[in-house]
Amino acid sequence: MDSIELTLSAPVDCIGDFTYNFYWQHKGSKLEPDSIIPHQEGTEYTYRNLVDELSKGTNVHIKGDCGKQLASSMGVDLYYFGGSGGFIEGTGNLFVDGNVKSESFGWGVAMCAGNVYVNGSVSEPWGNVVEVTSDVPGYRKFRAITEIIHNGLGDDELLAGNTFDGEHFILADGIIRNTIGTRCKKDVLIEVKSDVDLSTGILMRKGTIHVHGNAGMMTGVVLQGGTVIVDGNSGEFTGTEMKNGTIVIGGKIGSYTGSKMVGGIIYAKSGAKTTPPAEEQPLTSEDTKYLIKTLKINPMFASGYKRYTV
Repeated sequence: MDSIELTLSAPVDCIGDFTYNFYWQHKGSKLEPDSIIPHQEGTEYTYRNLVDELSKGTNVHIKGDCGKQLASSMGVDLYYFGGSGGFIEGTGNLFVDGNVKSESFGWGVAMCAGNVYVNGSVSEPWGNVVEVTSDVPGYRKFRAITEIIHNGLGDDELLAGNTFDGEHFILADGIIRNTIGTRCKKDVLIEVKSDVDLSTGILMRKGTIHVHGNAGMMTGVVLQGGTVIVDGNSGEFTGTEMKNGTIVIGGKIGSYTGSKMVGGIIYAKSGAKTTPPAEEQPLTSEDTKYLIKTLKINPMFASGYKRYTV
């Protein structure tokens, strides 16, 4: 497999970030894809160069530390840039000979293909990634959760008590993650035995994510189908731009619930402060039956939930 290498004298954000720091939001004010990556020694690669190389299967080796948003949406053929929205089969691997200093937003956010290898420390939060046994000595290996769901583990084994049997993915390592289950198109159960952070289930089409803890902001953002269940609390903007599917929040839910919501249903045990067009609607007998079956609770508890939709 072809490879390229660049050495960094200081940490750099957005290495291998297929969104270019969410270019559609800032239009180049924060990052220009064709600008030369700073702090390189002896090379002049641009951010776009790295994304293009990874997309065609080239391995990218980074000598030095990486900052936040490493490998964001790695392996996704993004609609905004004229792509299909699907995964890029044969995405290359990203090697880091150094540390990953992810800060608050995380690394591997919404990652769907390719592998990340790191021989230094890795900060939390992580994104849609999980550690597996490494096939390269001296490096830790990380794969996208969604990619494992779709393609299987192969010869890899999950570490730290995490398991996957083809239908049930259990995350029991206690790692705080963003964007778990992003773009999932398979009817599986992802069970998280801890809290999660931002954008759980973003762009998910099928499957169920069950969080046995609290969730951060934007839970179920742009949800396209499937179900996101949070036993505890959920932050602001839950269900933002939701198009289909179901969100169930057993604890408190933050403000601006259902902002720009198009379809789907949000159930909230403690009620919610919605943003139009989302609004509270009467709980039907079918809603009650759904909650009883899904949450395995009695009718009295089910009848206490509030229902929100457009």
